[in-house]
Amino acid sequence: MTPSLSALRIAIFADGADRAAMLEAARHPLIRGLTTNPSLMRKAGVTDYAAFGREMAALIPHLPISFEVIADDLPGMARQARIIASWGPQVFVKLPVTTTAGESILPIIPELVAEGVRLNITALFTPEQVAPISAALGDRVPAFLSVFAGRIADTGRDPLPILREVLAIMAPRPNQRLIWASPREVLNLFQADAIGCHAITMTHDLLAKLPLIGRDLLAFSRETVQMFHRDAQAAGFTL
Repeated sequence: MTPSLSALRIAIFADGADRAAMLEAARHPLIRGLTTNPSLMRKAGVTDYAAFGREMAALIPHLPISFEVIADDLPGMARQARIIASWGPQVFVKLPVTTTAGESILPIIPELVAEGVRLNITALFTPEQVAPISAALGDRVPAFLSVFAGRIADTGRDPLPILREVLAIMAPRPNQRLIWASPREVLNLFQADAIGCHAITMTHDLLAKLPLIGRDLLAFSRETVQMFHRDAQAAGFTL
């Protein structure tokens, strides 16, 4: 079957930290949320984290948007989570599953959930990580769980069985949503949709490939041949 965007049930979240690109994505009818992280912010040249976060939350009030804590200790994470949550009711606070030393964030989840803080637990890789996190989040407050399927695939492992198991763990708590994080190709969008993932993050580079979906393969093949020929001519190659 020819793939089609119109048949998808999954939500596409734009992933990045470039101000103009985020605003453009927020206006796109296919985009239903935004995510970012400190690495993307650094790459985009952000220098004032709080100012940037407050500005983007104010400019994009109609979509869920996730910002990550930068502390590396549990009290600091909890304090920063409350600050980030104050930027807007649509804001989700990204908490890494552990500190850099491997200490679990489980102890601070119940207190934040009790205060109504919407969480996006990130850097998840295994069902064993997800199970206690999902239980601690409960179903009182909407929450995202971001499993890094792309990075799992980078290790030579198939992420699909892992994500199916994660979905089964989350199933009793319908207020929790699974995000396929770090996709590597547009195909991942359709794979994530097929197994029932609720959302997938896509960078600007991947979003730019969406017009290719459903493209006639023979026509695409000819365009590729034409590209090779055009580039050889432009380079002045001779044999």
